[in-house]
Amino acid sequence: MKLITADQTRTLDQQATKAGVPVDKLMENAGLGVAKQVRNLLGTVKGRRIVVLAGPGNNGGDGLVAARHLHDWGAETRVYLLAKRRPDDANLAELVKRELDIADAEDDARFAALDRFLSDAELIVDALLGTGPSRPIEANLAEILERMRRLRSGPQPPRIVAVDLPTGVNSDTGAVDPRTVAADLTVTLGFSKIGLHTLPGSQCAGRVEVVDIGLPAGSESALKVDLMTDEWIAGLLPERPLNSNKSTFGRVLVVAGSENYIGAVRLAAAAAGRVGAGLVTVACPQCIHAIIAAGLVEATYLPLPDKEGGLVEKGVPEVLRVLEGFDVMLIGPGLGGRSRTLEFVRTLLFSLKGGTPVVTVVDADALNILGGVPGWAARVSVPLVLTPHPGELRRLSGKSISEIQSDRLAAATANAVAWRQTVVLKGAHTVVAMDDGRAAVSPFANPALASAGTGDVLSGAIAGLLAQGLDRFAAASCGVYLHGMAGERVRESLGDAGLQASDLLLELPQAIHELKSQAPAPSAEKKAKLPRLRST
Repeated sequence: MKLITADQTRTLDQQATKAGVPVDKLMENAGLGVAKQVRNLLGTVKGRRIVVLAGPGNNGGDGLVAARHLHDWGAETRVYLLAKRRPDDANLAELVKRELDIADAEDDARFAALDRFLSDAELIVDALLGTGPSRPIEANLAEILERMRRLRSGPQPPRIVAVDLPTGVNSDTGAVDPRTVAADLTVTLGFSKIGLHTLPGSQCAGRVEVVDIGLPAGSESALKVDLMTDEWIAGLLPERPLNSNKSTFGRVLVVAGSENYIGAVRLAAAAAGRVGAGLVTVACPQCIHAIIAAGLVEATYLPLPDKEGGLVEKGVPEVLRVLEGFDVMLIGPGLGGRSRTLEFVRTLLFSLKGGTPVVTVVDADALNILGGVPGWAARVSVPLVLTPHPGELRRLSGKSISEIQSDRLAAATANAVAWRQTVVLKGAHTVVAMDDGRAAVSPFANPALASAGTGDVLSGAIAGLLAQGLDRFAAASCGVYLHGMAGERVRESLGDAGLQASDLLLELPQAIHELKSQAPAPSAEKKAKLPRLRST
């Protein structure tokens, strides 16, 4: 599902007008779509008490159209205007003709009419601002929202349906004004908005429904941001041909571990296998080889030279020697930060040559080690998938965590483009960003995943999907989504506390099975692109 910004919304409206779709038609479609969603939410609108709060712009116009339809379907509809609308406003004229109860804030002494409207409202339609130019929430607008807030905390709170966005939610970043009142349902128009799927905006959006307003076909062609969905991810997952062997599904080399961080290796390697990689080999310090192998019997091993419990530069030639036999390398989980390990990681990553078929996933300690090298991006000549959390991205980019978190999508995308790499910015609503400007946003925000080791599971899953032939964008998006699904499945049984990273491992193949059971059969074109058998 495509996501758009406020500027893109305005551009699409202008393009529609140039294509012969007048603004009035878009508004009529939008208002009718909102009214239908209100009816779906209530079951019936006949006799239901509904208040429409309408702002001065197009969002308010959408609300007026919705009010007309709701009235015509039998609802007791009242309309409260934030500001007087033009005398020639056709949508307002239709309401006046129907003798609806209408008041406006400019002439409403002490907000008596508003209080009367809201006193017995069963549902409020918030059509105050939408994606229009941002304006301060003050004066009459602040008073209206304050009364809504009080009602929401009362004994019989009305439901709230927002048109396009709850008032006070930033369309592009998800930032929320302190006065914003959360909606039960947001009916967003044409395409959903980025801010509805980014914290804290997603907490205020309630359920999000997208309605078609009649934008010309192909309007989405220039849009580069997607919301990950079941259908989209199911269509990306690799096929599993019957005439396959372990080499069909790729080989992953996991370079990880130190004497203090043994679990990270097991989690990452196991996750690569659980998403379907054919063979996983663990390259770890020799001193912990036996310990890891005792709990990870399915993997093969490449013990490497170590000192004081961590990898050393002497092991780099051995990794480079075997690398041509693998499809993917994952480096980072549990490596630690010893100075000798720093040299190992830097030498290995900067020794990789362009043209190699091996994609490298860089996670955890390897990210921090890269971040300590000025100009590191210019020294890398192979495709990387970088999987930082905000703290790691701070070290890689030099931006503050507050800057990163204030616009996570922009931070991930800008760095992906600048570094010419794939960036997976972890956290609530994880973002996958590509060097060509494409991006995908995860719908999942799960506090249960705030547990040590869950990032190792994610990086292992991405590596395992890359090994099966998915490109970087598809593998990272599928890995993020399956990881999020697995977390939701665990939360359903355990709640939002107490999840251990290892709980996710068995849920990964279950999530794949669930998605594939919903997906249509692959087309002949897709079947023709299935992985060919590789020799063992």
